[in-house]
This record gives sequence, structure tokens and C-alpha cells, in this order.
Amino acid sequence: MADTLSGTDLVFDLAGEGVRELNRRLHEPGGGRLTVLNPGGKHAVAVGIDGPWEVEIEGHVGYYCAGMNQHGTVRIRGNCGVGVAENMMSGRVIVEGSASQAAGATARGGLLVIHGDATARCGISLKGADIVVRGSIGHMSGFMAQKGALVVCGDAGEALGDSLYEARLYVRGKVAGLGADCIEKEMRSEHAEELRGLLAAAGFDDVEPEPFRRYGSARRLYNFHVDNAGNY
Repeated sequence: MADTLSGTDLVFDLAGEGVRELNRRLHEPGGGRLTVLNPGGKHAVAVGIDGPWEVEIEGHVGYYCAGMNQHGTVRIRGNCGVGVAENMMSGRVIVEGSASQAAGATARGGLLVIHGDATARCGISLKGADIVVRGSIGHMSGFMAQKGALVVCGDAGEALGDSLYEARLYVRGKVAGLGADCIEKEMRSEHAEELRGLLAAAGFDDVEPEPFRRYGSARRLYNFHVDNAGNY
């Protein structure tokens, strides 16, 4: 079992205990602070939190870390595998390293912060969460993103925002290519204000919003039209 330090402060060592026991503990009501030692790239760490837990993971994790998070704050002091914060509902997930594919996929609320890079399909089918990436992202990021914001302080790969709906995409660096129905849009004052707030929420106060460009849906694919058949 996790060792009690003081009050609600706990330490859980995955070198001796299983991920299932860790998640069972995090599913208990009440919340508190918990440090996870020796994650060793294990999958599904800290999944399904539904309370005001503050979780610090000391090392690298595998697939689907902090998936379905509600109300919790999860900090990963390392890199993470596929699908970090997938289907997150609320709360915060902070990755101090880099993230693999599909970071924040289908996330409906909360904030995902990645201090390094994210690979392909970051924020696919985003449904209301905000994602802020200090580094660059890979191809097909923002695919079918419906709602929320994706902020990229570095570069973006091919097919950015392919078939997206009403999500807002902000990129400071180069974009290798835009996906179907994604276009560059005017950066108005309200967008700069939103961007400034997202950067501040991520802790990136040193990053200015001025060099960023905004991308969004051209709304040509909302309804079928034969002239756009090749883009569906």
C-alpha cells in the first residue's frame, strides 16, 4: 500500500505495487497529494481520477496516463506514451518532458500542458479542453477538433487541423501544411487575449502572443457539396 507521510500526503512505489492498486487508491473520495515513484514506463497510470488529487509522477510513463481525469492535477516529471490525458473532463495534466501520439485526444475539458514536443495527432477530436505545447507537434494534429484550443509555441507538421470544426489553433512557428478545410484566420484582439491567458495558465509567461498565427475552419465541409467531394 501507499505509505502515509503526513495527513493526505502519500507516496506510492510502482516498483513494488501494481498500477491497479494505485488507480484504486486514486478513485477513493477525498483527494490529497500523492507521489508516484518508479513508474518505469507503465501504462494507464493515474487513470480515472475523479477528485481533487494532486499527483506527481517521478519518471516516464507509457500509454494513456491520466486518461479520463476529472478535477485532478497530474504532473509527469518525464516523457509519456500514446494518449496522455485522453478524454480528460477537467483538471490539469502537465508533462515536463515530451509526449507521444494523440496527446489530449477527445479531451472535453481541463488543461493539458506539454513542456517538450508532441508527436502526431495531438488534440485529435478535441471536444473542449485546452492544450498548450511549448515545443513542436507532429502531423494530423487537431484532426476533427470540435471545440477548445491548441497552442503550439514551436512548429506544426503536415495536415494541421484537417476537417476541424470550431477549435482554435494557434501556432508560433512554421506549419508544414494545412489539412482539408483548415485556413489561416485573422488574429484579432480577442484572440490575442485568449492566447495570452492560455500561455499564462500553462506557466509560459515568457512567451509573447504577437508572433502566433491563428488557424480555423473554413466551414466548407459542414454540409455536403459536390464541388468539395474530394475533401471528404
